[in-house]
Amino acid sequence: MTTDSGTGQRRPVKTVETAVGILELIKGRDGATLPELTDELDMAKSTVHRHLKTLENLDFVVEGDDGYRIGLRTLDFGIYARDQQSVFHEGKDRVEELADETGEKVWLITHERGRSVHLFSATGARSVRTPAREGNQGYLHQLAAGKAILASFSEERVRSIADEYGLPAETEATITDRDKLFDELASIRERGVAFNRGESIPKLNAVGAPITDSDGEAIAAISVSGPSNRVKGTYLTEELPERLLGVTNEIEINLSYAES
Repeated sequence: MTTDSGTGQRRPVKTVETAVGILELIKGRDGATLPELTDELDMAKSTVHRHLKTLENLDFVVEGDDGYRIGLRTLDFGIYARDQQSVFHEGKDRVEELADETGEKVWLITHERGRSVHLFSATGARSVRTPAREGNQGYLHQLAAGKAILASFSEERVRSIADEYGLPAETEATITDRDKLFDELASIRERGVAFNRGESIPKLNAVGAPITDSDGEAIAAISVSGPSNRVKGTYLTEELPERLLGVTNEIEINLSYAES
């Protein structure tokens, strides 16, 4: 990134933006050909080809019979980035234990630049399949864990995130109104956990609790989710929150001593 000395605003380097855009398109399409990328990017074929060859030389993409795919070199970057997160190391075993205890899907989710990042998951014996996978970026307001994180932020910070990314709907139940979101966040602060009733995936309910630092701000959150016909009633509102809060409290204590 470069800086505009007159305004202090950050100006993007176009070639980097193009290269990242190519990687995102290839990932989003599960592989793409040069003509497909040229059409999507609305750029000259020769320009896209030069970017692809540069990325290929650096092992970020690989060309095969069906076009280009993401190269495994990117895996090294992803694993390295996750390994830098102390909450991953402290939370991994607890997430797996919680999945075994509940039989449900359990996620450890963190945040970066106002977006959610799915850091690690464990699958219980009764868990259902969902599109989410480790490494996914998303919108905090759509997730139980994400709302638990937002509830620890100042109102100013939440407004800034909403200004930058909006409050897009994933389902009909997603909160898209700012006033309703702030009311929801206030309730989360009172009870200590956040609920998701079909807000990210229809017929899927979840409960999330934050993992906070010494200042009370969430560095991550854990959620437990399952089908709404099973994860409901006091199981959703009382039993799971009690288990979840015990786990997050344990991780917070371990983190505080690990960093001292």
